[in-house]
Amino acid sequence: MKDSYGRNIDYLRISVTDRFNLRCLYCMPEDIDLSPMSDILTFEDLASVACAAAKLGISKIKITGGEPLVRRDVCHLIRMLKDTHGIDQVTLTTNGMLLGRFLTGLIDAGIDGINVSLDTLDRGRYGRITGHDGLETVLDGINKAAGSNIPVKINAVSVDWDRYFGTSKADDAPAIPEDVKALIGLAEDQPVDVRFIELMPIGYGKDFPGIPHDILIPQIKALYDGMTEADRRGNGPAVYYKIPGYKGRIGFISAIHGKFCNECNRIRLTSKGYLKSCLCYDTGVDIKSIVRQSDLGAVKQERLVRAFEQCILSKPDSHSFTQKEKITEKLTMSAIGG
Repeated sequence: MKDSYGRNIDYLRISVTDRFNLRCLYCMPEDIDLSPMSDILTFEDLASVACAAAKLGISKIKITGGEPLVRRDVCHLIRMLKDTHGIDQVTLTTNGMLLGRFLTGLIDAGIDGINVSLDTLDRGRYGRITGHDGLETVLDGINKAAGSNIPVKINAVSVDWDRYFGTSKADDAPAIPEDVKALIGLAEDQPVDVRFIELMPIGYGKDFPGIPHDILIPQIKALYDGMTEADRRGNGPAVYYKIPGYKGRIGFISAIHGKFCNECNRIRLTSKGYLKSCLCYDTGVDIKSIVRQSDLGAVKQERLVRAFEQCILSKPDSHSFTQKEKITEKLTMSAIGG
């Protein structure tokens, strides 16, 4: 279905939980409130949602959280979604802590791709960022997934961790962080895409020093001779580059300095059943009451289809992340869904 600006909306991101097994500083500190399970949509609820979405041409679903692999039997949900008529692709975003344990189940369920959130390869810094000493576990999961012929992407938020942790001075000349160079190295010997995501002023992220991509991208280009733009792939707005001799690619999702709202193809569903058309604003459609009505037939599906239509047609032309006074979304990313 096309929205009021002519964009084809064919991609739905579904948060299945607001719970994490890590406590990443910019996403979910220790003192955050969690929703009771009674408020979280069931797998049957989500199957109904996917069926309605597919009727409007949504064919691609991304499972997110929180951390989706902490949701019991999430592999069963993936199989349910894969079996939904009209849904062609189901992928997953994870922090990787449980990836090795559930990889076989994900493959058996038919997963089409796995994104792993990882901001550093420094063990000590990883522990400070996430609150957990689990870097080796994450890297083992990535290695196993990359060796299984499942497309793997590494997502790193462009935070200036040197500045945040006080290991650089505010007046230091800009230099490409060691964290960035180390992450790029993952693409040298493995067929993984390493993507850098520009920090957006949402939730706790607004208090962190981001690395603007109009600075980061030229730095990386200058460091790697022969780096050339590559074809896009996947469902999102990442711009990809190929470094000669590397098996994987480098990507950039630049919401601020490479604004891509004119080609945005997605809407989001929170774990509590709120359908959002844009991260920047708190507007949307609450569909939990619809999916939980006792009628399991055509009336329920018709109401869900109408709710999706309402959300898609109300999608704004663009975000306003550079005009913070216009941002109305106050929830954290853990509550919205990654």
